[in-house]
Amino acid sequence: MSSPTSAHPAPDDSLLRRDIRILGDELGRILKRHGDEGLFELVEEIRALAKRRRAGDEEAGRLMQERIGALSPQQLSGLIRAHACFFDLTNMAEDRNRIRVLRQRERLHWPAPREQSLGAAVEALASRGVSAADMQTHLDKLEAEMVFTAHPTEAKRRTVRSALKRLREAMVMNDRSDLLPREREAHLRLLRAEVACLWETETLREERPSVIEEVKRSLFVADQLWLAVPRLHRQTRRCLARAYPGESFRLPPFVRFGTWIGGDRDGNPFVTPEVTRESLRLLRQEAVRLHLLDCAELHNLLSLSSRRHGGHAELETELRAAAEAWPGAKAVMAEEAPREHYKAFLRVIRWRLEQSAKADPCETPPEGAFASGRELAAALELVQACLRRDGHLDMADGLMQDWIDRAHTFGLHFARLDIREDSRLLSEAAGELAARLGTPGFSAMTEGEKQAFFARPVDLDLAAALLTAKDFGEVTRKTFHLFVVLEKAARFCGPECLGVVIASMSQAPSDVLIFPWLARVAASALGLARPAALLPAVPLFETIEDLAQSPVTLETMLSNEAYAAHVKACGNRQMVMIGYSDSCKDGGVLASNWNLYRAQEQLVQVASKHATALTFFHGRGGALGRGGGPATKSVLSLPPGSVAHKMRITEQGEVLADRYDDVEIATRHLEQILWAVLLVSAETPGAHDPKWELLMDRAADASQKAYRKFRDDPAFMEYFDKATPINVIEALPIGSRPSRRKGKRELANLRAIPYTFAWTQNRHMLTAFYGAGAGLQSVAKEPGGMDTLKVMYKQFTPFRSFVQSLELALLKADPDIARLYAGLAEADKETTRLIGAWLAEYENTKQTVLSVTGHSEPLEAVPWLKRAIQVRNPYVDTLNFIQAELMRQGTDPAAEPLRLSVQGIAAGLRTTG
Repeated sequence: MSSPTSAHPAPDDSLLRRDIRILGDELGRILKRHGDEGLFELVEEIRALAKRRRAGDEEAGRLMQERIGALSPQQLSGLIRAHACFFDLTNMAEDRNRIRVLRQRERLHWPAPREQSLGAAVEALASRGVSAADMQTHLDKLEAEMVFTAHPTEAKRRTVRSALKRLREAMVMNDRSDLLPREREAHLRLLRAEVACLWETETLREERPSVIEEVKRSLFVADQLWLAVPRLHRQTRRCLARAYPGESFRLPPFVRFGTWIGGDRDGNPFVTPEVTRESLRLLRQEAVRLHLLDCAELHNLLSLSSRRHGGHAELETELRAAAEAWPGAKAVMAEEAPREHYKAFLRVIRWRLEQSAKADPCETPPEGAFASGRELAAALELVQACLRRDGHLDMADGLMQDWIDRAHTFGLHFARLDIREDSRLLSEAAGELAARLGTPGFSAMTEGEKQAFFARPVDLDLAAALLTAKDFGEVTRKTFHLFVVLEKAARFCGPECLGVVIASMSQAPSDVLIFPWLARVAASALGLARPAALLPAVPLFETIEDLAQSPVTLETMLSNEAYAAHVKACGNRQMVMIGYSDSCKDGGVLASNWNLYRAQEQLVQVASKHATALTFFHGRGGALGRGGGPATKSVLSLPPGSVAHKMRITEQGEVLADRYDDVEIATRHLEQILWAVLLVSAETPGAHDPKWELLMDRAADASQKAYRKFRDDPAFMEYFDKATPINVIEALPIGSRPSRRKGKRELANLRAIPYTFAWTQNRHMLTAFYGAGAGLQSVAKEPGGMDTLKVMYKQFTPFRSFVQSLELALLKADPDIARLYAGLAEADKETTRLIGAWLAEYENTKQTVLSVTGHSEPLEAVPWLKRAIQVRNPYVDTLNFIQAELMRQGTDPAAEPLRLSVQGIAAGLRTTG
């Protein structure tokens, strides 16, 4: 099977072509041996027609459509699987090549740090005169937190991902020149076996995963992150030593991890209090599992005898105290040699970790369990200090320091669990709880009255009765018991296991003020004077209107005395989450991007007025219409003052797998984000013409009108249902959460993820570009408008980044394929108006973007990426033709061929929703 490979900017792109050729040949061999009769020949026939069609042969396109229309369901399934499997292999080879390039660059740059790494940022700032003291201040403030979500955009089974990972690791052998003939023969046999297994593995899930299964599935990144974090710390320490000779630095945990999985209740009825409790337990067990691996390695290494180094009073004191406090610890200490104090101390740590793993998040922990990650880190730092005094610096500053860095980063929780809920459901629960606490009529209160109510003290006796109440409504029962779980977890496992509480669809201050009140109600019900943890209460602004109103909402929140006291108790820092997906679905990509920018500018001003530090939580997805794209470019494009050393970012769906499935790629992704966060926080931003922002205001308004005219067209829903595979996507068992918030087939209730997914599959890329051309043209027609846009492209980073994302969207969108899908809706003549509007806006956006950039074609400045997309197109086209034909035939959305086609197109485009 020939290779839809791509040119690559790296000098060893010939190795990529070699790898894909090898894999393609092996897949072809497997198709002949294990595929249905004639499948290999059919694949080759269709591939040839697809390439001729892309070259401009219209007859080939007609023949291809006829040939596909005549195939049986079994033949179509085989054809889809062959293309999808080859895309998986190609993607894997490209990932392998990326790793190869990263290693090559590091080798060439050594001892200088790689470009766009935290070490590079340190050296850049040092070269600009930043003192050691100021650098320490920057490092003390620095924190990027990556938050994993279970949003259903990962269309690939974990079993398939595991097989591809094994293949990627096996392909490393191809780079070795010293293999013996027998070794090369064995390696080839292994490759063939792996490709054969991949071909015969079921790629479709039979049933939707449970929330707990999603939690377990997300933990596949744990081993890679465990390795990546100390690498980042080692890099940074080395670069600090290079940039500031003779200075010593304290390196705090500058990267952290969070998760919504098991805590995101918004529209997911399966996230119950019991599920949240179990999720906390699983996260704790994963952290302990990894700590035990480090403990075993060091226990085996540190067989140092006190007869040789003289012993350490601190270790002996701690060992005696452990033996007196915990019989279990005394028993395991007896297993060690009497003079090997290091091994004995590590054996106690191991026992305490094993005790920690047994702890239920909501129960008193067993004897000896660590109270927190900080307590574990303190024990490890004692060992490190003793090693240093003994002169064992390589051990102290090597494996021991790595473990300490992990203890500070991951603690005993691995990732902090966030809670999210729809503000409307929170208000419903508050009304019923308020009535039980002696204040009926909550729903009739004004906004001001609600704010005042949430500041009142909670009656302890009335609150205690809530624990045994049986006649709550379902929403109230789940909400109340959730906060009881959070209160117990904070007390028994430590507050560091919990992240933030988020109110989606936030529209009023009371939507957020409810969180500290619910925490007080839960604590009071348990007979406690105050909550064990002050969880940051976070508003989530998602729609265009909510973003526009967000500065007023935050102003009112911070002006409320009770809430201001809560913020002060949380370190005088407020977090605000902004949603890229729903704002794009609501107003189109240009209006979304610019309103997000404007909201951040204004929210920073409000927080500054109240002397409150502000952290933004960016709810990004992987698709272009959901804030996707290069992470560093996104950070560098944020408004001045909006980062301030700290930010949170969601990592969703297929992005989670693509960025964290390999330690090299995970390390690179994290170091690039940290590089960008540190630089934009430490450098004084360049000034830009304030008139540019007014111009963008006008462009965003015009763009939103154009997008909403399309979306609000009376024929839109008919077109959406017939010209996109939305019914197939909703039938895919790829996530526990329903695709619609209320189950009704209304656009307002459909989540942004399947909405974007559907428009990506049929190559419309609606949320990635539609309306942008109309918006930019509206200002380009003003006197000097186009000249201004050209200057902005060169000098205004947010605008340049936006235009570059449009170029990528335009190259992935395809007018011919869009017409193919539009033909499925032509029975209703009204829908022809929509494809006409789409084609006109596509051409308008393309010509406007080319005028602004000065390019002759989209992505002209990034030839390797342009080439990668263009070479893949014929193969993706084939799957589009098959999918459209199956939809035309009225195939059941849950049928295997349609489901396979969605997976295949997603693999070919390397994006879902």
